[in-house]
Amino acid sequence: MKELNSCKAAMAYSIENHYFSVAHLYKDEKAMEMHIHDCYEVYFSISGGKQFLIDNQVYDIAPGDLFIINQFDSHYLTQIDSELHERIVIMIDPEYMKTISSPETDLDACFRNRSDTFSHKISLTPEQQKRFLYFINKIVTSNGFGHDLLERATFTELFVMINKIVKDRESDSETDRPATYNEQVDSILSYINNNIQYPISIGDLSRQFYISESYICRIFKSATGTTINKYMTARRISIAKSLLAEGIGVSEVCERCGFSDYSNFLKAFTKSVGISPKKYSQNCNK
Repeated sequence: MKELNSCKAAMAYSIENHYFSVAHLYKDEKAMEMHIHDCYEVYFSISGGKQFLIDNQVYDIAPGDLFIINQFDSHYLTQIDSELHERIVIMIDPEYMKTISSPETDLDACFRNRSDTFSHKISLTPEQQKRFLYFINKIVTSNGFGHDLLERATFTELFVMINKIVKDRESDSETDRPATYNEQVDSILSYINNNIQYPISIGDLSRQFYISESYICRIFKSATGTTINKYMTARRISIAKSLLAEGIGVSEVCERCGFSDYSNFLKAFTKSVGISPKKYSQNCNK
């Protein structure tokens, strides 16, 4: 398999080919805005970074951290472009993951199962990091006779390992706890997510938390790396995708996600996802 050097190229390849792709990234690709995509993503940090905002959680990034992101998770990588920021990203078409699972072994589980203590972040041990990189190297260097079978078999073995790590962590009382280091921003994130079905303005947040609009915008951007409005839009699109995939009607989804009117919902969804809510629903529920 050819190792890619662009996150966007990896996304496009996995979806177009109903397969998976591997990208090895450095500082050369600027981080995307808060976004959602239709593939699963596994993000492995080699040199660390700054912070990852995934849904309503902010995570620090250290070398050896692994992040598991599904197709409904809105996320944004905060980074300084001039810093060395080496990472490996695996993009997977969710339908492909289902085809390699079995009745006894659900390799989808690490992306779909979300307990009350779920964390997107797993801090791998040094041995687990070596094993992860071994599998990646084997996938991207496979060539010659049987290379396709070898890369698929190695990919399957890699995700057996990842799912085992996730299951073992669920039984462990200590998990990687996200934190913004700003209690006000933690409260703002919680309030937004608990009330996302209603229209929320920055003025509403200002009155709710008794702080000025300019100050609330400043501390939110500083802690999360994105603006309040961009964050709320991404969260609403994320929730809309999940509800549409469940077969809920487009009009009801619009109301349940807190968009002010249908035209705004249609415009924001189509811009973010690339197709209309109706088309997305049809694709999910074929």
